[in-house]
Amino acid sequence: MNRFRADPRLLAPLLAGLAMLGPFSIDTLFPAFRRLSQEFAASPQAIQQIISVYLAAYAVMALLHGPLSDAYGRRGVIVWSTALFVFASAGCALAPSLGALLGFRALQGIAAGAGLIVGRAIVRDRYHGAEATRLMATITLIFGMAPALAPIVGGWLLTISGWRSILWALTAFAVLLVALTVGALPETLPRERRIRLSLPRLAQTYRAIGSDARFMWLACAAVGNFGALWIYIASAPAVVLGLLGLSVRQFAWLFVPTIGGMMVGARLAGRYAGHWTAAQTVARGYWLIGAAAALHVSLAVFLPPRLPWFVLPIALNGVGVSLAFPTLALLMLDRFPATRGAAASVQTAVSLAANALLAGALAPLVDRSALGLALSATLLSAFGYGCWRRYLRLTPAPEPSVLTQQAGDAAATPEIPAGR
Repeated sequence: MNRFRADPRLLAPLLAGLAMLGPFSIDTLFPAFRRLSQEFAASPQAIQQIISVYLAAYAVMALLHGPLSDAYGRRGVIVWSTALFVFASAGCALAPSLGALLGFRALQGIAAGAGLIVGRAIVRDRYHGAEATRLMATITLIFGMAPALAPIVGGWLLTISGWRSILWALTAFAVLLVALTVGALPETLPRERRIRLSLPRLAQTYRAIGSDARFMWLACAAVGNFGALWIYIASAPAVVLGLLGLSVRQFAWLFVPTIGGMMVGARLAGRYAGHWTAAQTVARGYWLIGAAAALHVSLAVFLPPRLPWFVLPIALNGVGVSLAFPTLALLMLDRFPATRGAAASVQTAVSLAANALLAGALAPLVDRSALGLALSATLLSAFGYGCWRRYLRLTPAPEPSVLTQQAGDAAATPEIPAGR
């Protein structure tokens, strides 16, 4: 196979599968939280750190996955990181204590981000304009199934074989991905375009990215948007088992509408790529996000948390978030075309750091109240919209739309753009 010619119909499922490691590592364990609390004699707050530790490690390593792929190529970084995930998952499955489990969870977090982060750089290496947006939307569409399927799979495995079987299943999934990556993933960064990795240059790159106001406002907009969904995902055990009074096999009632909405949004983003400008696409996403926020609060005030109305605004919010995200992601990557791997790393690190904070600090405070969750989601959505508006104010002339630009528009440049 010529590794510099990737068929997007084959590339999208593979990159989506690699990106699925992250949500599978989080969501499959949600049904097991009570069992873990009993086995390790730990409080719910201590068990919640299984998520926070994983996300914190993921966020720190996210700053290196991209630069490593810029220096050594995309494919090798993904292969070795996924192999490390295999080892970490097996360690989690064999962990004799909560401390050991948290240690291996941190190692999982270190390894899990390569597929998601480097995968975005791969898309932008080979595809541009509407084609890149369609491929990103297709990956989002397939990837979106993971958070919906993971807690369902986790619930069934928990009742059949116990919580350790969930981690053995993750190990097997990672082994399969290693095999597919070795056999099928194309290398999209030729040697002549690679950048030598050095700490001074890496620090310079991150200073440039971190000081670029438009990049950071876009990153914060994506954080606020997804945060409105993440607060429900991070609170899933309390929401499903507590507020809704369901069983460990019924997490699908929360995750299927949430991810279903995200898949619809991704489908719309791909369908209208090349027809809507970047600003039009994101604006339509925010209209849906705003409607979902109003519905969230209204239902929480006037009705008890019951199915199906409790999950309806979450699904609508997912449509808006996923409609806007491919455009936001490509706009961020196009701020630094010569170092897309590093840009993808910063984008992911910002998102994960925020998610770790929401999971470890905010979710335990609001997860037993439908109104508390609704207000938190609304404030996060408002924050995301404010960041997007700020980005637009800093962009006096419309930037070339990532939905319509030609392939040459995103050619790599030898210098790092100056921050604004």
